[in-house]
Amino acid sequence: MIVYAAVAIFIVTYGLIATERVHRVAAALGGVAAMVALGIISAESAFYSHETGVDWDVIFLLFGMMVIVGVLKQTGLFEFLALWAVKQSGGRPARLATLLILVTAALSPILDNVTTVLLVTPVTLSVCERLGLNPMPYLISLILAANVGGTSTLIADPPNIIVASRADLTFTDFLVHSLPLCLILLVVLIGLVRVLFRTELRGKVDLNGFIEPPASAIPDRGLLYRCLAVLALVMLAFGLHTELHLDPSLVAMLGAGAMVVVSQTRTEAFLAEVEWSTLAFFMALFVLVGGLVEVGVIGSLGSYAADLMGDNELAGVTGLMIGSAVVGGFVDNIPYTAAMVPIVEEMVAATPSSGADSPLWWALVFGADLGGNTTAVAAGANVVVLGLAAKAGHPISFWTFTRYGIVVTAVTLAVAWVYVALRYFVLAA
Repeated sequence: MIVYAAVAIFIVTYGLIATERVHRVAAALGGVAAMVALGIISAESAFYSHETGVDWDVIFLLFGMMVIVGVLKQTGLFEFLALWAVKQSGGRPARLATLLILVTAALSPILDNVTTVLLVTPVTLSVCERLGLNPMPYLISLILAANVGGTSTLIADPPNIIVASRADLTFTDFLVHSLPLCLILLVVLIGLVRVLFRTELRGKVDLNGFIEPPASAIPDRGLLYRCLAVLALVMLAFGLHTELHLDPSLVAMLGAGAMVVVSQTRTEAFLAEVEWSTLAFFMALFVLVGGLVEVGVIGSLGSYAADLMGDNELAGVTGLMIGSAVVGGFVDNIPYTAAMVPIVEEMVAATPSSGADSPLWWALVFGADLGGNTTAVAAGANVVVLGLAAKAGHPISFWTFTRYGIVVTAVTLAVAWVYVALRYFVLAA
């Protein structure tokens, strides 16, 4: 009976999250409260268990990066990059879209894709308004680029952080296994955007009214240089964290502390930039999934998936990618990944490969990240950008985004499947 209750709570909670009938934090916390009331989870399992509780490494990694980004935001770096893209475009909409894609994809591996779109979207809306351009193709391009760029590093997309923590993947593992695919997909994405929005991106715009030089966006160059120096050290420490014997979460926290010190930012200012609701949502998700682990549901599903896969690991890879696009298209890829990680762990255990050598883990990473482009609610970046667009008076409907997103997801996942098949099965044979 307790098993059925846990499953019912989980399904109802995910249904509320997916349909957005209730705020996702309230839905997740409500699900946790129901599991606690029925005795499915306890304080011990929720806060201290590595298997069924909150993954504090993920939480503190996210917190540290949020503080770092909050300080960087004050330097004007992001406005500078957007203005630079406008100047370099020469007034050609297609070139502007390409440059904004590259800026977004370049920032996502460092700042995470949700944070990147939060910073770039308002500037893009302002640019489009001043140049008299329809912002729709540019905003959709930002989302697509953020989710593609999210495949590149451990910190680029929340699903990566969740998978890396459970599979023991390092920052360097992502650079070796994910970054090459990301670069290939960016070329593919630029071509797709030019085809999908060929009508909107025609012509040329007069930039004479756009008089501000990009450098005007930087109020204090000394502050910018100090912050960039700290950011460079943080990225270096991420790359060397195994040699330094520092967990990525500790690197992020140390980097956040250093960023606050060199910038002399007031406590209230950098704490105001922390997305507390996102952290609370993550914690509740870990506990919800942990409840299913506690009653044996996840173990059973993992064993079933492993039996279904058998010795055909490529079939498992294909199933994970397609499933991520279909299921993840209607459920935010963060809760989707949190639910899938323990199942994939069981699948990996049934194969001869493990950790970074397992194509199943990379199939989950690529499927969750790229599947985030499927619909308007499939990833956090999508929700953020469309919300900001509606607030600015340029709403983009669910179906407007989805008709482009499905095409991009289908093409990019196909490329990713070929990449995985060649790298881990054909070349490794």
